[in-house]
Amino acid sequence: MADSVALDPVDLQILRLLQNDARTTYRELAAEVGVAASTCLDRVARLRRAGVILGDQLRLDPAKLGRGLQALLLVQVRPHRRELIGPFVDRVRALPESRALFHLTGPDDYLVQVAVADTADLQRLVLDEFTSRREVARVETRLVFQQWDCGPLLPPRQAPEA
Repeated sequence: MADSVALDPVDLQILRLLQNDARTTYRELAAEVGVAASTCLDRVARLRRAGVILGDQLRLDPAKLGRGLQALLLVQVRPHRRELIGPFVDRVRALPESRALFHLTGPDDYLVQVAVADTADLQRLVLDEFTSRREVARVETRLVFQQWDCGPLLPPRQAPEA
């Protein structure tokens, strides 16, 4: 846990509130946590500098943008060497269909979540962007029937001081 950051109860409350609504104003945050708006602004800035808050994102519905089919691609890269992995990761991250990319242990090296228009678009993506690459040894495809968002990643509760 060398990367963890010490958070006090006010920081934790600010994070809980912002995770549920990142557009909450500093005035609203301050009223909720019982500090001045300027203090709230300073704390959020400190949390950003420390890398606790990674950014603000606008979430889009892929289906409403013509990409109603989501799939998980299990990709095996051979040989699994750093000089091949860097360009592969850069290419996958640059694809507009890519939603998430994970480097794995086990028989598969990567899991790529993609959003495409339909099965023909998925086939094009797999053939043109994955299996056509020399370093890609194998791709397995899993269609996503349904996806649920899970709750926000709340910071762990701190143990009470003895």
